[in-house]
Formats: sequence, structure tokens, C-alpha cells
Amino acid sequence: MEESRKTLWYAVYVRSRYEKKAWLELQQKGLTAFLPLMETVRQWSDRKKKVSEPLFRGYVFVNIDYHSEHVKVLDTDGVVKFIGIGRRPSVLSERDIEWLRRLVREPEAIRRTVGTIPPGKRVKVLAGPFIDFEGVVVKEGRDHHLVVYFDSVMQGVEITIRPELLAVSAKAAPDPEPKGEALSEADIRHLAHP
Repeated sequence: MEESRKTLWYAVYVRSRYEKKAWLELQQKGLTAFLPLMETVRQWSDRKKKVSEPLFRGYVFVNIDYHSEHVKVLDTDGVVKFIGIGRRPSVLSERDIEWLRRLVREPEAIRRTVGTIPPGKRVKVLAGPFIDFEGVVVKEGRDHHLVVYFDSVMQGVEITIRPELLAVSAKAAPDPEPKGEALSEADIRHLAHP
């Protein structure tokens, strides 16, 4: 008797600007892949244009039977690795994936007004694959994204994320100096790579 196939959601890290290419190739291989895209307006000197950009840069989500299909995923152009702790990939809940689907279908229904979150502020992720993770804002990224440093994930990792998915944490940020100044980008990089 054949064992029933058990599929779960995983996040895979892909090379910079390979999100759409990897997503399409995964689907061509017959795998279930999800790339949350948000429409944004890009301004050039002579025109404005609506473009679809990944909600999470560098990440594509797959719903697979890990034991029998992970090699197909890793053999996809642009895919670097599964996201997880150590050698074990992290499983995402169906609830998180549905929340991301809703976010891209109805961005205005979920979007909240976010003030500027300055570098050095401790934040908590409200939704998505990094829900409930806490980190420190490193700097402003491109296109109104923030770069957040998570020291609890894989010995320190920086993730570019939309501020709509963040809330200022109730916990105070670590105090690197007696004056209580915010962590500088150099301080955070030193923490990640001593």
C-alpha cells in the first residue's frame, strides 16, 4: 500500500532578483510555488509605471513533500537553500500562507499607516514567514522597505521587509553604549560577523 503524500509549506531563499524566474521554473516542474507580489508605482524622470514586486525579496514559498521533492527545488535556477535552523527546514503554517495570499489580494484592507521606524528600533514581525520574530531595524532599504537584523535566525540575518508588516516591539533594543544611542549599521554587522 502506497503511503499518502504529505506536503507542507517551506520558504526558500533565492538569489537577488531571481524570485519571479525561480517561481516560474518551480511551477514548470509541476511543484506548487507561491510568490507574494505587491503592485507598486515606480517613478522615472519621465513617467510613472505600476510594477509587481515581491513582498519578501529573496524568498519564494513551496508546498512540497520535502523528502521526495526537495532536490527538485534545490536544482531550480536561482534557488540557494531552504530557510530553517541548522539542517532542518522551517515549516510554514497554512494560516501564514493564507494571510500572505489575502495581503496581496486586498492590500488596502490590511495595510496600516506606518510612521518612520528609525534604525536601532526593535521591531516585531506581524505576518508572513517571519511572524513573531523580533529584530532591530538596520537601515532604510529601497522602495520604502526596511532592512531588519534578526539575531535569533541562523546566527544573524538581515531581511528586507515592508514596514506594514512590522510593529515597534515592547522590548527595548539592546543598549550598545552607555548613552543609549541606537545601534549603528557597523555595530549590527559586527554582531552578525564577529
